[in-house]
Amino acid sequence: MQVQRTEQNIAGYAQWIASVRRAVAIESEGVRQLLAALDGPLGAAICTAIDTIKRARGRVILAGIGKSGYIARKIAATLASTGTPALFVHPAEASHGDLGMITTDDVVIMVSNSGESLELKDILAYSRRFAVPLIAITANPAGTLAAEADIVLLMPQAPEACPIGLAPTTSTLLQLALGDAIAVALLEDKGFNARQFRTFHPGGRLGAALTHLHAIMHKDARLPLVPPATRMAEALLVMTEKSFGCLGVTDEAGRLVGIITDGDLRRHMSKNLIDLPAGDVMTRSPKTMPPDALASEALEVLNSAKITSLFIVDPEGRPVGLVHIHDLLRLGVT
Repeated sequence: MQVQRTEQNIAGYAQWIASVRRAVAIESEGVRQLLAALDGPLGAAICTAIDTIKRARGRVILAGIGKSGYIARKIAATLASTGTPALFVHPAEASHGDLGMITTDDVVIMVSNSGESLELKDILAYSRRFAVPLIAITANPAGTLAAEADIVLLMPQAPEACPIGLAPTTSTLLQLALGDAIAVALLEDKGFNARQFRTFHPGGRLGAALTHLHAIMHKDARLPLVPPATRMAEALLVMTEKSFGCLGVTDEAGRLVGIITDGDLRRHMSKNLIDLPAGDVMTRSPKTMPPDALASEALEVLNSAKITSLFIVDPEGRPVGLVHIHDLLRLGVT
């Protein structure tokens, strides 16, 4: 919607952008303080926390209430999607049976800026009773949570971006940053890669981009292949029948030695084209990919080379499949 600018709303825009800049600046300063704190006790504590999570035979249980609860949910989701089993247990539900989700093999991460939220007391007491390792993300070193936790990740007491200092803003940002940092450290430590990431993200564009080519490639009788000595009259029939706009040329050992595309046909257009052998028309050393390559990688090759099809070859160079750009677009890879 086009808004007509007046002196009144222009003044409003100036005020709004000033508020936005001030909030971003305050939160940025909080992140800077968090980064500096890693050079002190926080750095040692976070390493202990990561080691504790690595050694755990069970899962990472996240808990928090209010805005910190939303942050805890997100940290749990990030950990789970990057190879560290994790789940969020709502403190209110924990008091009505969900404490049974927590085992002595787990590690609990409790998120609370003040460390005094009453709703956390049952999970806190349960973790102490059954000696479940407890990691606290808090900004209050004198709070109950910090006093009871095995490991305290003490955040800097940076001011909230909220001008009245009440709405959790900077504090939740730092909680999230700390949780993401733990997830990334664990991810890198275990060598978690894009193919493993695909296992936990099979849906949507992300899942499509991380699909392996062997799952979507055309193969066997669908492959347009001819030997180099094949007359173009016959080769064109194969090319037309398979409908990929290209033709692979293979040697006696079955290795792909060339490809014929519409561009090759135009370059060799003459009265005797149909009598030429395919080996004289083909482009040598065509672009290929292995079956375990990702769909996103294939799209990048297709776009950069300005081609529409890729032969998929085994380690010996024999074609085992073909992927057309339309296959990737139908899959949702963009």
